[in-house]
Amino acid sequence: MENLKHEEWNNPRPVQSDNKKIAAGLLAILLGPLGIHKFLLGYTTEGIIWLVISLFTCGVVTSILGLIEGIIYLTKSDEEFYQTYQVGKKAWF
Repeated sequence: MENLKHEEWNNPRPVQSDNKKIAAGLLAILLGPLGIHKFLLGYTTEGIIWLVISLFTCGVVTSILGLIEGIIYLTKSDEEFYQTYQVGKKAWF
């Protein structure tokens, strides 16, 4: 019994408690032009860039991009979102 091989793929890992996937996804979809989802994830510089683009385009471009980004966030698994956007710090799409 002690010699049983531990198979990592067969043991689910707990989801990180600080995963911000749902909040970031909903903020991107609902308040895309404000870039709040960028600030929530800790991307201050990208959030400011997002706001500037929003000012110059009257929010049209950032509304569309926010919708796309929100959908991307929400369709990723919790672990994939956490590793990509919170650990890996991938700020854009």
